Amino acid sequence: MRRSWVPVEDGSHFPVQNLPYGVFSGAGRGPRVGVAIGEQVLDLAAATGDEVFDRPSLNSFMARGPVAWGKVRQRLVELLTDEAHRDEVERHLVPRAAVELHLPFEVADYVDFYASEQHASNVGRILRPGGEPLTPNWKHLPIGYHGRSGTVVASGTPVVRPEGQRKGASEPAPSFGPSVRLDIEAEVGVVVGVPSALGRPVPTSAFAEHAFGFVLVNDWSARDIQAWEYAPLGPFLGKSFATSVSPWVVPLAALEHARIPTPRQVPEPLEYLRCVEDWGLDLAIEIEWNGTVVSRPAFREMYWTAAQQLAHMTVNGASVRTGDLFASGTVSGSTRGEWGSFLELTWNGSEPVRLADGSERAFLEDGDTVRISATAPGEDGVRIGFGEVVGTILPTRSAM
Repeated sequence: MRRSWVPVEDGSHFPVQNLPYGVFSGAGRGPRVGVAIGEQVLDLAAATGDEVFDRPSLNSFMARGPVAWGKVRQRLVELLTDEAHRDEVERHLVPRAAVELHLPFEVADYVDFYASEQHASNVGRILRPGGEPLTPNWKHLPIGYHGRSGTVVASGTPVVRPEGQRKGASEPAPSFGPSVRLDIEAEVGVVVGVPSALGRPVPTSAFAEHAFGFVLVNDWSARDIQAWEYAPLGPFLGKSFATSVSPWVVPLAALEHARIPTPRQVPEPLEYLRCVEDWGLDLAIEIEWNGTVVSRPAFREMYWTAAQQLAHMTVNGASVRTGDLFASGTVSGSTRGEWGSFLELTWNGSEPVRLADGSERAFLEDGDTVRISATAPGEDGVRIGFGEVVGTILPTRSAM
């Protein structure tokens, strides 16, 4: 088994088989690009001498493309496993506890999909009881919506409870006020490295030519605002107030051993959505609500893959840019303990969740903290991780 000369505890999310990229500051440095190894962050500009890493985002490096990504990864593995390099590299390691982690890339555009059949079916049963759980188009195309790139925030950024219009089914008219059905969506996102040309679709076979890596995403959702506004054009203010992402981008190369076959899709998708390569991923996700683990969604059950999402997003000729983020949509499995939103876990608030301190929750209250983490199979039989994406709810800042 390949090991680093940097101490890495068993069970760490960041063995040498991972080497995720992030942006850090502190200890008299940065913001600049680093990689996580054990409990340390390696300052890449100092360790490699490449000025592309002496910047407050990954975008310039991501734009270089897969050949450059591969060469850097190969060099990092050499530097961190060969004792001959220890003296020259060790001084460029900084304890992770001593640095501040930032949003790792400048977000160009943000698209959120709806790729879990279990989640879409649960939402259909909650919102359209007695009707068909899935809409007629769901198994023919990856459904998604465009979000706001400007409200994608780094893990740890507090989330202010949004205000907006709400109208209950029994209420004669809408009212305005803070959301009372504030929710999460545990998701996995893809960060685009290499842009595509306007008017040229990206086929599923070219996914790895454009996608740099994966992050964890929490797409915070105000369900009461969303329910009133979403017909007929879809999510808007109920989604656009905050989307949190994890500070570490796990590169595609680190996830080779997590790849699994594309899920069986019936009916067979149209030709442009058929996959030449398998881009299903075996990721194990965990959701904590105020320190209590309330769900463990399995990403392996997702119906639409990231390669299909990228193909669909560009099939009309739309281009992607360096720093684009597109997310999977809520990750939910087939049992209640695998559902990735509180809308599902509490069945729209009718079945509250009991936390370890004895309190009960239907939706998020001010002061609540949610942590989402994930791990995956890595090279040499080890597990690698994404770290976590964290957010705490703050009271509304009224516009009235």
